[in-house]
Amino acid sequence: MSQLLNSTAKGVYAISATPFTDAGDIDWPSVDRLVEFYLRCGVQGLTILGMMGEAQKLSEKEAAEFARYFLRRVNGRVPVIVGVSNPGTSNLVALSRMAMDAGACGVMVAPLTGLKTEMQIVTYFDDVIAKLGQKIPVVYQDYPQSTQSHICAESLLKIVDRHPSVVMFKHEDCPGLKKLTQIRKACDGAARRYISILVGNGGLYVPQELARGADGIMTGFAHPEMLVSVFALFAAGRRDEAEDLFDVYLPLVRHEQQPGFGLAVRKEILRRRGAIASAALRPPGLKLDAADMAELDRLQSRLEARLKESANGRRLAVA
Repeated sequence: MSQLLNSTAKGVYAISATPFTDAGDIDWPSVDRLVEFYLRCGVQGLTILGMMGEAQKLSEKEAAEFARYFLRRVNGRVPVIVGVSNPGTSNLVALSRMAMDAGACGVMVAPLTGLKTEMQIVTYFDDVIAKLGQKIPVVYQDYPQSTQSHICAESLLKIVDRHPSVVMFKHEDCPGLKKLTQIRKACDGAARRYISILVGNGGLYVPQELARGADGIMTGFAHPEMLVSVFALFAAGRRDEAEDLFDVYLPLVRHEQQPGFGLAVRKEILRRRGAIASAALRPPGLKLDAADMAELDRLQSRLEARLKESANGRRLAVA
């Protein structure tokens, strides 16, 4: 087993895509390529079977097989978090235990879709963690745009206080910057134990989130090396340089984050970068048409031109 996830986690944890062949099967050789791609980009960790990783399109058997294979390929080189959210608590627990036995550092859990009250969310996590046990580190994934389950900072802090195994908050509520600030101030290591906060939303708000005290970034943006550099510049106190670099990529960040469309863009970029063989999504899923491809061509050509004009960009382009 790798080192367990804890509240000191920071940096960029790339959310991995799940590669498929054009026929819809898991593309195992592309899994190998994808792992090495992320590691070359310098990420501090990886997350698999997330909502943008098409986990919901895998059978329970496939999810377990994918997790085992991915963890073997990583082989402890960076920590790996496994998304285990599932409508069935017994399925969630089974995947969690398998993942931890296979070398995961922790698991990520989102509230059950459609929980109507915050007390229902708190009770749900009470039940899940009681069944998981306190030894499995848990990431609370706050993504109400998908789950339709909303939680305020005060209720999230109840979960943190009740369960020491909740060591990370995955922030994706939008708008949610005030919530991030509230949780960071409350979980500061003084009045309440510190927890790690990693942010998602495709990276759209990274500069503001890091400035408000986020510990890192957990998203699947297809140029993770940019996120790695932006985080490093922020950590070094070079905020203007970090934002200048982020701004170069912002048109592509925005384009990739379109609801219902962005994952197809992300996979196509990964294909173009040689990380996967096919940009296929498992049905149901969009396929880019000629106009979409032309838009992406232009976005990427403009990105490459701007990178050549930037000192940070030149370093990234060579890496």
